Amino acid sequence: MDSILDGLITEQPNDKTNAIDQLNSAEIMVLINEEDRLVPGVITGLIPQIAAAADRIVEAFRSGGRLFYVGAGTSGRIGILDASECPPTYGTDPSMVQGLIAGGFQAVKDPVEGAEDSEELGAADLEAAGVKAGDVVIGIAASGRTPYVLGAMKRGGELGAAVFGICNNHGTPMAQTGFPVIEAVVGPEVVMGSTRMKSGTAQKLILNMLTTTAMIRIGKVYRNLMVDLNPSNKKLVHRAKRIIALATEASAAEIEEAYRESEGQVKTAIVMLLAGVSAAEARSRLSASGGFVHSATSAAKPR
Repeated sequence: MDSILDGLITEQPNDKTNAIDQLNSAEIMVLINEEDRLVPGVITGLIPQIAAAADRIVEAFRSGGRLFYVGAGTSGRIGILDASECPPTYGTDPSMVQGLIAGGFQAVKDPVEGAEDSEELGAADLEAAGVKAGDVVIGIAASGRTPYVLGAMKRGGELGAAVFGICNNHGTPMAQTGFPVIEAVVGPEVVMGSTRMKSGTAQKLILNMLTTTAMIRIGKVYRNLMVDLNPSNKKLVHRAKRIIALATEASAAEIEEAYRESEGQVKTAIVMLLAGVSAAEARSRLSASGGFVHSATSAAKPR
């Protein structure tokens, strides 16, 4: 038996749910919900640490660097999910935020036995991804001891990347790596050891905060509108035009014309309508402002 694993908070039985197998569906869900409600309170206390990581991600993005999540099992899947949602939401290149999972892409759907047990594999996968100085690596592991994740974090540091960790236990091997570690300790799970539950929820909340904050701070959001979204299907085209409407209060005809002339670039269309300029001038202003709509629209109108 692994005495270290047995001692982890995430591996302890939850006294509040030790009779859960005797309950009906609604009663089970009440207990699950009560436990889930504990997670945001834990995250609140971690905001300074999460913000420090976000600041470093912003710095990386502004300098052409990338963000890499590394995990195994649920943690790896959550990282891949967050990474995969950035291109459609914020119009980012798929290489800007990437998720690596022990066992490779197959492990997103099917368990790959033993893949998470090798530090060498984690290091090799990170190196194969081309991680370098200026990038950010975030290792994610509920236990804080997954060898694949620790190996990737260590190799990331050797390659000159900024490295952070996210785990759900105190005083783990991850915390002993020397890298800043966000310890989102949410207590024993409803079902002992099922870290896809509260621990996974905490991880998802943190990743949401990291990428959303970073995208806002590099100009991907105007007011609270996702102005760099990629309108790649009918739903997103409709959303894009609605965002233009909310940002400009222009007429439907004006929105259609700006959308067409901007070639579906929401940010460009908004600047066109708010500043009364052509698509080419709107793009020039956005380039000069670093992509920030507020700055692009406040520039003096051409004579």
